[in-house]
Amino acid sequence: MDEFDDFEPEHSPSEPLPPAQPPRPIGLWIIVGLFVAAAGAAIYVAFGMRARPQAPVATSAPAAAVKEAPRSLGGEAEAITVPPLEESDPLVRTLVRALSESPAITAWLTTNGLIRNFTVVATNVADGTTPAKQLKALRPSSAFHVIERNGSIHLDPRSYDRYNVIANAIASVDPAGAARLYATLKPRIEEAHRELGSPDQSFDRTLERAIVVLLDTPILDGPVRLVPKGIGYAFADEHVESLTGAQKLLLRTGPRNVRIIKGRLREIGIALGIAPGRLPVH
Repeated sequence: MDEFDDFEPEHSPSEPLPPAQPPRPIGLWIIVGLFVAAAGAAIYVAFGMRARPQAPVATSAPAAAVKEAPRSLGGEAEAITVPPLEESDPLVRTLVRALSESPAITAWLTTNGLIRNFTVVATNVADGTTPAKQLKALRPSSAFHVIERNGSIHLDPRSYDRYNVIANAIASVDPAGAARLYATLKPRIEEAHRELGSPDQSFDRTLERAIVVLLDTPILDGPVRLVPKGIGYAFADEHVESLTGAQKLLLRTGPRNVRIIKGRLREIGIALGIAPGRLPVH
């Protein structure tokens, strides 16, 4: 886990943790429905490419199938004019505040370049790249801790509490409102996406890949064993350690928060018109 310095080498087998500090909203771009609140968006994409049979031709050869274009994501856009990308932050702040009054979301809104940040983090998650650079300033303010059990190092479950405010913020977002917000801001999101030179023609496709990554994250109930790695720690379970950086970041929020975040992601996907069978379930 050397791609994140959240696994700091703080060893506290006997002394209690200091009072938890409200964590900064690290997951509003990555742990949310990519996290929903920021650009409205924890979005999965839709139905993919479905074949529609043509009427048979005169010959006995099977008819060719015509592929239907992937369905565009989002609810009904608000009837407002979205300003140019460089001037969009004030509008994003206004619309997101209407979506949720969570203190964590309000804190995230103090940053700049909200739409560009969102597209960069989503693209990194989709591509399996850790978005550490974009999220470094949003790390939880309280420290990560480990404990010893039977001679092995384990993640201290009390460290999960640092992320409760993030999961609660995500749970506060109205799925239908998130769908409308995404549709409203989508022209500027697509513009920021094109700046990145992504191979995906539409940002919908990038979000599809990113949300699948997050919904495919396992839930680790029970003790989580760690091993030293560099100046920090890695998951002892090789399967867990082989997950993407975004998935491991989500795991560090703890099983309670992972369930909340993934559950709300599914609800937002359904609000966007995505068939439930298209959304991974664990």
